[in-house]
Amino acid sequence: MLAGFLVAFGTVFLAELPDKTMVASLVLTTRFHRPLAVWVGVCAAFALHVALAVTIGSLLRRLPDTPVQVVVAVLFLVGGVLLLRGDGEEDGDGREEAASLSFRRVALTAASVVGLAEFGDLTQLATAGIATRYSAAVAVALGAWCALASVAALAVTAGRWITRHVPLHMVQRIAGVVFLGFGLFTLVTAFTG
Repeated sequence: MLAGFLVAFGTVFLAELPDKTMVASLVLTTRFHRPLAVWVGVCAAFALHVALAVTIGSLLRRLPDTPVQVVVAVLFLVGGVLLLRGDGEEDGDGREEAASLSFRRVALTAASVVGLAEFGDLTQLATAGIATRYSAAVAVALGAWCALASVAALAVTAGRWITRHVPLHMVQRIAGVVFLGFGLFTLVTAFTG
């Protein structure tokens, strides 16, 4: 049981560190200025994805990779364009408006964004694979979720620091370029394997 937890935690933690979801969590934190709400939403999305991975992971492996990757690529390309098209400078009212959103609304937004981004992700597939190797599905699920929640906590903490030290328009521009990069990489990977 402990082995399943540790293997899932270690594998998923290392795979998620450079992942697009960490960037998405960071960007959501810089946008909404509500780190705890973003973290709760992201963790809720991760819980759903881990449950899906452990229970129907073998079915996800049978889905054709190309259509799933194309959908994810399009989502990131659209997100990148939207970030780059932003007005460049968020005024005080915009910051106040984003910060005044309810905890629930920010958490639901974060859960939706990450939920879509994580579908069919490497960490979801890795969790499914680990679950097939260990008879302790709950331990694998907890290990994977704890790893994802830990990476999200790092991203939210980094996002909070960035909002204090880096102008928002700069964060949006960089995030837009990163999202476009993820989108293009995913699209190329979808067709080249």
